[in-house]
Amino acid sequence: MDIGGADALVVAVVGVLGTLLSALLTQRAADHSRRREHERAERARTRAREAEERRAGYVALNTASRQYLAALTDQVHTLLRGEDAPTVRQRLTEARDVHRDVYAEAQMRLPDTVLDLAGEVTHALGTVYGRLRRLDDGDPRPGDSLDVARAEIDTLWERLRVLRRGMRSDLGVVPDRPAPDAADPVDPVAPRASSGR
Repeated sequence: MDIGGADALVVAVVGVLGTLLSALLTQRAADHSRRREHERAERARTRAREAEERRAGYVALNTASRQYLAALTDQVHTLLRGEDAPTVRQRLTEARDVHRDVYAEAQMRLPDTVLDLAGEVTHALGTVYGRLRRLDDGDPRPGDSLDVARAEIDTLWERLRVLRRGMRSDLGVVPDRPAPDAADPVDPVAPRASSGR
């Protein structure tokens, strides 16, 4: 074989190898790109699922807290009227049990900032519950009265609003801006206060 033919053969082999390597590298890059896209999509699905689970936990905690507080309020009204209402007492016990279960689950899922608020509300709910049970049983402690319980309940409604704002903030919900009053000039740059709801 002459040198020119050997050169042509080497060039042909190099060309074929180059073409094969190019196809192989292109395929590997495409596989890598698909794998990265799949991982990105999986992370997005995981984040969405976690966000939905957190939102569902917040809804459950908000609902259970409000129902517990409403049942406490009903118990105060029953005691103020001097009635013996076993159905009100039963509803209060059930609301307390539901709240306890929801809060126990929330303790495993909520971030510390929200859990601290929820813990404060839960403790305050338990304090009012204990006070009302003692009053209902006719065995009050010093300082136990329906007026004290009513004041604590009023405070608890505000604490629930604070907890709800904390949960909404964690979920990234932006507070509604109040509609501007037609008589007030609107400064488009000035920050607006939250409605507090």
